[in-house]
Amino acid sequence: MNIWNYVQGREGTIAFLSYQHASLAFQTVLVGSIIAVAIALLVYRAPLGSALTITSSRIALTLPTLAVLALLIIPFGLGVVPSFIMLAFFAAMPVIGNAIVGLRSVPPDVVESARGIGLSRWRVLLTVELPLAWPVILTGIRVSTQMIVGVAAIVAYVLGPGLGSLIFNGLARLGGANALEMAFTGTVLIILIALIFDALLVLLGRLTIPRGLS
Repeated sequence: MNIWNYVQGREGTIAFLSYQHASLAFQTVLVGSIIAVAIALLVYRAPLGSALTITSSRIALTLPTLAVLALLIIPFGLGVVPSFIMLAFFAAMPVIGNAIVGLRSVPPDVVESARGIGLSRWRVLLTVELPLAWPVILTGIRVSTQMIVGVAAIVAYVLGPGLGSLIFNGLARLGGANALEMAFTGTVLIILIALIFDALLVLLGRLTIPRGLS
């Protein structure tokens, strides 16, 4: 297996597929995380609602990704749209639980103290509860990102963008010229993208989390 010979002359295509993969993962994690935090904000004050939401998110993670993609093909067809919806859905699941746990773990006396100095409910949420819950939320985002970068390869089955096409085309041509190199290149680049994203999220945590909360 000679990876270098395979990559030579294909740098542009491989770079474009890598960009597609990274962009798709970033956008779906971003959208999924925003939706997840919004859901958490709606239910975290209600113990029953919180418990049901966390349980539902955990059950949702057991759904087969290919089955979800297949269902999305019916209304949306092939390509980017079903890929994006499926990935954003799964990206939200780890963040929902962490966001609820983080918000519910804020000490009640801290919230009461903030209200005691005249802060409105929204000011307390934005300046006290969310910042204190942020480390736990960010942990959920890191887990979600690692998962989505890997799962994003599957969207090649519905003609979605990214490095999955290299992997599955290579596997489909096993025994042929450059088949193994193609699949291996796609796999290595996905791992590299996952490592880069995780390093960036660690850096984000260091920049946004006070030392006393980290």
